[in-house]
Parts: sequence; structure tokens; C-alpha cells
Amino acid sequence: MGALQAKLMQVAQDPADPATRAFAGALETSRGALPQARPLGLDAVAFQALLARYFPAANDLPELAMEAGCLALRADEYDDLLQLLLDHSSDGSDETAWLASAVAAACLGGNHLWQDLGLANRQELSDLLKTRFPSLYARNTGNMKWKKFFYKQLCERAGVNACRAPSCRVCDDYAKCFGSEE
Repeated sequence: MGALQAKLMQVAQDPADPATRAFAGALETSRGALPQARPLGLDAVAFQALLARYFPAANDLPELAMEAGCLALRADEYDDLLQLLLDHSSDGSDETAWLASAVAAACLGGNHLWQDLGLANRQELSDLLKTRFPSLYARNTGNMKWKKFFYKQLCERAGVNACRAPSCRVCDDYAKCFGSEE
């Protein structure tokens, strides 16, 4: 757990809540990948609302100060991931939109998605996705690792077939996409 994530969990409304941990983990993971002026890709109003709901005492953390910064190199990638998630959201609630932003931001991290979200295991991530993005969750019929699955969905949207084999089961990278994440 990173320093910012640990501080956020100390001021969390409900530290046991998986969504709370996902927001804290995504904020830690996405630092440097997204402009500081848009934490999790959210505008200032939405970000303050998220903090008030999940981390009510976090406004005193200097690490969360909204500063102007350079446009992130991966902003288009983030936008595509966010739109994918929003297209499959279960409702129009702020919480679901915030979670979509957190998941999209955490996809820019270097670990398994559940790790970059600060969750205990892959099942917690799957449970969140099943609840908030049910139609996208249902499309992962082969139980592909979530980050790889999201990027595969983006490739399909763009009409790009990245897998050279006629099916995933015969692909040389099968274990990388479907193997254990523990």
C-alpha cells in the first residue's frame, strides 16, 4: 500500500468497503499517469463530491491538492477505458461514474487491476464490476484477467484483432491472459 493510499484509508468513511479501497488505490496508482488537475480524470466538483462521500477528512491532505499540470500522455487511453465502462454501467449514479473513473485510471498502472485498485483479491474486483457494470462483466465469459479483457474490448471496438491465433485457447499467450493472478 502506497503512502497516499494509506493516508486515505485512515480518513475513510468505511475502510472495509471495496469501493472505498478501490478509490484510494486508483488515486495512488494514477498519480503521474493523469494530470494532477484531474485526479481519476474527474473535474474538481466531482472529485470533491467523491472525497466528501468516501474520505470526508481528506481535504487536509496536501497530496490531493488540485494543481495545474501537463496533459497526460495516456489521456486518450484513459478516455477510451472510461467510455467502455460507462457504456456498460448499471445506473447513472455518481458513485458508478466515479468507480468507472477509478477503474479506468487504475488500468494505467503496472500491476494486476485488482492490485492497482488496492483490493484484497481479484474476486473483490469482479464483484464490483458485476454490480456496477453487469453487461461488461457478463461479456467476460472466459474469466480473462480484467485489464487484458478491457483492452481486448477496446481492440474489438476499433476493429483490431490483436490475437493472431483463431481463438484464445490456442494462443501462445493464453496463460498470461487467463492464468492465476495470485
